[in-house]
Amino acid sequence: MTTRVGRSAPDTAPRELTPPVPLLLVAKDASTGQGARSAADASPQMTRPPADPTADAPADDIGLRDVWRAARARRKALRAEMRRFTQRRRRRRAAWLAAAASVVVLVAVTVGAAYSPLFAVERIEVVGTSQLDPAAVEQALAGEIGTPLASVDGSAVKAALVAFPLVESYALEARPPHDLVVRIVERTPVGAIRSRGGWTVVDAAGVVLSTSTSAPAGQPVLDITGGLSSSAFTAAATVMRALPDTIRSQVTAVAATTADDVTLTLGSRGAQVVWGGTADSARKAVVLQQAMAAFPIGSVSSYDISSPEAIVVR
Repeated sequence: MTTRVGRSAPDTAPRELTPPVPLLLVAKDASTGQGARSAADASPQMTRPPADPTADAPADDIGLRDVWRAARARRKALRAEMRRFTQRRRRRRAAWLAAAASVVVLVAVTVGAAYSPLFAVERIEVVGTSQLDPAAVEQALAGEIGTPLASVDGSAVKAALVAFPLVESYALEARPPHDLVVRIVERTPVGAIRSRGGWTVVDAAGVVLSTSTSAPAGQPVLDITGGLSSSAFTAAATVMRALPDTIRSQVTAVAATTADDVTLTLGSRGAQVVWGGTADSARKAVVLQQAMAAFPIGSVSSYDISSPEAIVVR
């Protein structure tokens, strides 16, 4: 057996042969432009997988319907966010609207009830009178019976009270459901002045309150130069209104020739009070009250308080 040095023995083991990749030769026909397979290639053909129609689709394939759907979804999302952020405001506005509607309904019901027969006048009460007869005043206002309290005619009430000279002012007060209260402030008489027809009782404004043929009891006699329109009468009336009730009830006469020489006569013995003018009338009234307490009427003949700093008692 001969051994060769330098070369390896040939490998006699069988080897697996890799089949050759068949080639597809395509020849184009000059007339048709189509390719033809080579007849010499009888091996099977290798085919490519079908192409994905959407892999290389152009952007123009997105339709208008998709765009519209996306826009609608975006609008819905925006509206949802707006509703979420404005929910508190809507609730507050709804609460305000409900409250306003309740107030309107309440006012409408109240006004309707006030002008309905449910609140009609059934009784008239007159208060504040001392010289007037309350029954006479109530009778004069009887025309308001049956009228709703809210519809009482103020001009009609005034026209009825004008017939009572003693009424200086008045006020109406409604007391639901059926009472009408008339509060009257009477005129305060300052005295009686003699005239051709008899005696006339007047107040501080010169308004005639009553007339009679004889001197009215309880009213001082006014001896005023110039009559009711003179400054002497104005001064005398001012003095009478400044007197406290305890002294005014004792005055039997008031005389004045000018606005600066008012004189009062007190009691049955005729004690004189030299008042003077109307300046410091409130202080003079206090001084006179103190002097009468220290020196009663029966023990003196006059009180001169024309100067309240230095009174003179005789």
